[in-house]
Amino acid sequence: MHVPDGFINAPVSAAAGVVAAAAVAVSLRGARKELDEKVAPLAGLVAAFVFAVQMLNFPVAAGTSGHLLGGALAAVLVGPWTGVLCIAVVLLMQGVLFADGGLTALGVNITVMGVVTVVVAHLLFRGLRLVLPRTRGGVTAATFVAALVSVPASAAAFTLIYAVGGTTDVPIGKVLTAMLGVHVLIGVGEAVITALTVGAVLAVRPDLVHGARGLTAPLKLRVDGELVDAAPAETPAAAPKSPKKVWIGGVVTALVLAGVVSFYASASPDGLEKVAADQGIDAKAEEYEHATADSPLADYGVRGVDSARLSGGLAGVIGVGVTLAVGTGAFWAVRRRRAAAETGARV
Repeated sequence: MHVPDGFINAPVSAAAGVVAAAAVAVSLRGARKELDEKVAPLAGLVAAFVFAVQMLNFPVAAGTSGHLLGGALAAVLVGPWTGVLCIAVVLLMQGVLFADGGLTALGVNITVMGVVTVVVAHLLFRGLRLVLPRTRGGVTAATFVAALVSVPASAAAFTLIYAVGGTTDVPIGKVLTAMLGVHVLIGVGEAVITALTVGAVLAVRPDLVHGARGLTAPLKLRVDGELVDAAPAETPAAAPKSPKKVWIGGVVTALVLAGVVSFYASASPDGLEKVAADQGIDAKAEEYEHATADSPLADYGVRGVDSARLSGGLAGVIGVGVTLAVGTGAFWAVRRRRAAAETGARV
């Protein structure tokens, strides 16, 4: 659903940029509470994984494909504030390096694909967690529904922005119907991918899943007629586990998905591209040349490499590596600010 330049006029694009910048600023402050010693090493990985999976377009209807948006996945794994930052990093890397999503539309994309998906998924996930069993199955079910709803919510948000600042005169009712229709189908794919990913992490390290905190109640003992928390055993097994294995496994998976599996992704236009072509939304988009169209990685290929398979694979691997590096650096910087603030408070 990457919005290119030319879909939304300059004033509304600028306003969306202000909204996106404000959301990122607020998220930077909120993420300080989420980026503890467990989450900080994984936040950059989540961004890199979302980048990789977004390269895997899957067919949803005749001549139409979809791909993961990732807001729900990020919100459940690392928290809503950090989740917004993860998607913002992905969209920035895609726009600057791969000419995917307009640079003037970056604010629109962060608002629609990042803020809306994360907020909707997080609120729905939290609501479902209150009524579903406090088990791994309950977390996975809540994740599935939250991811499913987040995609058409994002499509509706785009339609609202287009109704205010669209560059072509098209019936908004038809645009909304078309956008919701195709993105409900894409939402099913999003829900499956998100639930499987969260379920896989839950199976090996549930303590690393932000949305699964409090999954199991602490052991209680009755002392003098009152229930108290049992003290943890003083054994090496009680020591905190390193997320290193999960991190390595996630990086390898992201590299394989982007570098190998992406070659087999659907070549059909995604939901927004299809609706834009059918409804005439893209009538003026051809007047705009992407600011980074000359990037050596534009269109997810490496310039000068003749083999399509090798070119796309190398571009995917580079994208994962750069996103991982930028995301990890940014999140560790936020983590250090939290640590400095805590040290200052103690002093």
